[in-house]
Amino acid sequence: MSVTCLRVRAVCRAVNYGRCFSRTSAVNTSAKVGDSLPSVDLFENDPGTKVNTAEAFASGKHIIFGVPGAFTPGCSKTHLPGYIEDFSKLEAKGVKSVNCVSVNDPFVMQAWGENQGAAGKVRMLADTCGAFTSQLGLDLPAVKDVLGNVRCKRFAMVVNDGKIEKLNVEPDGTGLTCSLSTSLCDEL
Repeated sequence: MSVTCLRVRAVCRAVNYGRCFSRTSAVNTSAKVGDSLPSVDLFENDPGTKVNTAEAFASGKHIIFGVPGAFTPGCSKTHLPGYIEDFSKLEAKGVKSVNCVSVNDPFVMQAWGENQGAAGKVRMLADTCGAFTSQLGLDLPAVKDVLGNVRCKRFAMVVNDGKIEKLNVEPDGTGLTCSLSTSLCDEL
């Protein structure tokens, strides 16, 4: 399913925030199936542990999913827990690694991973300045008033030998449908 230039009218009830995250807009991503991942440094656990996306995902099949923010309700109650729970199923389908990306600092991502029991299943990668998110065209400026800065749209992708093989982006950028582990697992 292509998400490029899809017009969507979305109304999102943001749990605990009392306002909408999304507005009527075009879902625009510059990334598409067949593209190589950009070479961007993400951070795991601390600012000294860089993970270069082009190098880390150059060989094998990997899942990268993006979330608007660590410790936010949808991300903590549904999105990340689903990938942790389905890790064995994904691994059985040939997935080498499962990776969560968010525009947060590495310390927050590490703490969130510990809080959720992600160790050994989901790598928690911080896109500290949103460079990875931006280069993929998956930035979500609509939540700036709520979360403090531009964040990442909610998405899930399969990367095979450094190329995007599957890309699911939530139409409103924040929903919990096509980017969930259950959706992706069914498509592998």
